[in-house]
Amino acid sequence: MKTDIKSVDGGVAGEIELPAVFDEPYRPDLIKNAVLAIQSTRYQPHGVNPYAGIKTSAESWGSGRGVAQVPRINNGSRVARIPQAVGGRAAHPPKTEKNLVRKMNKQEKKKAIRSAIAATTKEELVIARGHKFEGKVPFVFDDSFESLEQTKDIVKALEQNGLYADVIRSRNSRNIRAGRGKLRGRRYKQSKSLLIVTGDAPLRAARNLAGVDAVSVEELNTEHLAPGTHAGRLTVWTVSAVKKLEELK
Repeated sequence: MKTDIKSVDGGVAGEIELPAVFDEPYRPDLIKNAVLAIQSTRYQPHGVNPYAGIKTSAESWGSGRGVAQVPRINNGSRVARIPQAVGGRAAHPPKTEKNLVRKMNKQEKKKAIRSAIAATTKEELVIARGHKFEGKVPFVFDDSFESLEQTKDIVKALEQNGLYADVIRSRNSRNIRAGRGKLRGRRYKQSKSLLIVTGDAPLRAARNLAGVDAVSVEELNTEHLAPGTHAGRLTVWTVSAVKKLEELK
């Protein structure tokens, strides 16, 4: 499959043959599993004090008193320590040593990222994610795009190629989260916009654009390509990034 190479001024700088990875079959099941596996590595372990509800003076009265033989606090009759008692220990509390990381086979993980890369060329998936753009996917820029050092130059290049409307869409989507999460450090929600993939270092000038992620080919993972497990993110590649994808197996 061939596609045009875009220049920063909105013109066509040539044509490039896309590597075989862009022809990979679409596998939403593998993509979802891969994204969840990545997200699971960020879970924060939590648990209770292992001695919670156990540090008490409670002892059983034994038999012969006509009452249940359960631990009762000294100098009183209140039941303690056992899970069925009010104020007793938890029966099966969360433990910090629990393994929260989801595993995934290496071959499945490779298949998932290849499928997510190929999904960026499927216009119906990109539109289904709500992205706004003019032209045809995929968008491949010449390597001069990587040398842009100011955000205003990135904005101008995206405007010339009909991509900046998606950044505006993401900026306008910023809203206060509903529910208790707004009190827990995640007050705002905002939709994702462009993904910019470069051959060498990430494009630093694009970091301040709303919803935009800029990564190199080496840093690229399935979550970048399919945020929220939904594939078809609007992606901008550079020529050097596409050439490096030929090495992906």
